[in-house]
Amino acid sequence: MVLIDRIRYLLEKLLEVFTVFLLLALTSIVLAAVAFRTFGSSIAWYDEVASIGLAWLTFYGANLAALKRAHMGFPGIVSSAPPALRMALFIISEVIVIGFFAVIAYYGYQVLEILAWDRLVSLPSISLTVTQSAIPISAALFIVCECLTLPEAWKKMRAGVDSEHEAIEEAIRLAEEDLKENRS
Repeated sequence: MVLIDRIRYLLEKLLEVFTVFLLLALTSIVLAAVAFRTFGSSIAWYDEVASIGLAWLTFYGANLAALKRAHMGFPGIVSSAPPALRMALFIISEVIVIGFFAVIAYYGYQVLEILAWDRLVSLPSISLTVTQSAIPISAALFIVCECLTLPEAWKKMRAGVDSEHEAIEEAIRLAEEDLKENRS
């Protein structure tokens, strides 16, 4: 396994564990809040923490999607273009995506400096820099994920492979295997 593939694999597993942890934590918080409200009480910090948890889950889940090249795009259009145009479209799209997230990371970090003295309303012991750190961190991670998957995406683009079509064929193949197993 090539070093870049190992790094991508480790980052993928790390992001999977972290997003599952966030999902379980958010689910636990919501269920606890429902239970407390059912019994006539409420958790004072629920609304604030749940919205932050949902934002974190969204940001870090997007990183996982980027690492799997599962984010929104138009691979069918790119793969059906002539080779020269296909390469230009690919390069332009990567520059736009990486540039966008570089701007988000930079200004997200600038916001952290502004929020350095602010705290959560319901949990004053927690700084807003902790809660808002997901913005620059996940933007930087998105760039890393794009760069780690770039060589493989470049190969597929050069070959004219439509990743959506490839994913559909893989899902059909797995479903057929599962059907064979269940019939036997």
